[in-house]
Amino acid sequence: MKRTALLAVAAVAALGLSACSSGTGGSGGSSSASTQLNIYAWADEIPKTVIAAFEKETGITVTVDTFDANETMISKLAAGGAGYDIVEPSQYAVQQLVGQNLVEKLDHSKITGLDNLGKKFADPSYDPGNEYSIPWIWGTTGLAYNEKCTGTAIDSWDALWNPAYKGKIYMLDNMLSAYIPALQVNGLKATSTSEKDIETATQSLLDQKPLLAGYNSSNYADLLASGDACVAEAYGGSAIAKVTAANPDVKFVIPKEGGTLWVDGFAVAKDAPHADAAYKWLNFTLRPEIAAMATNDGGSATANDAAKADITDTTMLESVAVYPTDEQLKNSEFIVDPGKALQYFQQGWTKVKAS
Repeated sequence: MKRTALLAVAAVAALGLSACSSGTGGSGGSSSASTQLNIYAWADEIPKTVIAAFEKETGITVTVDTFDANETMISKLAAGGAGYDIVEPSQYAVQQLVGQNLVEKLDHSKITGLDNLGKKFADPSYDPGNEYSIPWIWGTTGLAYNEKCTGTAIDSWDALWNPAYKGKIYMLDNMLSAYIPALQVNGLKATSTSEKDIETATQSLLDQKPLLAGYNSSNYADLLASGDACVAEAYGGSAIAKVTAANPDVKFVIPKEGGTLWVDGFAVAKDAPHADAAYKWLNFTLRPEIAAMATNDGGSATANDAAKADITDTTMLESVAVYPTDEQLKNSEFIVDPGKALQYFQQGWTKVKAS
């Protein structure tokens, strides 16, 4: 997902329980086989090769609209009449969609290939038993640094508060992302909704502010490569992986405090007009050779463990920026919907940005 989405919960939480109601299929689909599938997804997360292969095999015409934030997608579904069959929410957005009755509970009797999913995606905390969503791609929030600049290897969020790097430290320009290191550096869980914990993290962000070069969610990888940045909070993925591969001075690590995981997956929209086609899509994308295209053609880590045998670029599999090991992820957790605690984050973030 484009990580701007982590900020997305305020407007969404205020939405009512109205659901997308276009079409006549409902959860059971139309009476005859659908020839159309309407998808609402993150930009650039479904490779064109996947779409083309699905259309060729099934004869179903696929239309893909894209969004750049979860709240955009949720708002559109809640307004009704969108006519989408498949949507691609991030993990905490699945919780919000379920809470607003905007997605269907999946009929697992119609789905094959769930056992291809990796262990951490087969029964995720945000969607126990994959009742409403099927993970597609995933990534991490971690730490990137230029070792020539730092002069030493780094494995802790502490580096983001190190005065030695003053003026060359970047944090992600995203509320919930910024709170990840601020909570974990204090020994707190990144998923905490405690007002006291969030206040502690806010103070850490305020203390850090004079050390920062800025908040940056776009070109921090390039700044690290050029040496204009020493250390930065960073999203794992192909962008940082390409920089680390090209410049041996740039490293990406999952900090010892944990970092976090994110995942974008597929769900069936409430009253999907082409529900039969939607289930064909779920089954198609669960196939290992198709899921592997997310990495081979899209540069993202697939949640499908069985697909790893079909990944052609072994450097991607070996990159901690794309496929960190279970050991490296042992302290990582999914960022979930903070619910009512959102107000504490918003209040703190306003103070930080104004300081």
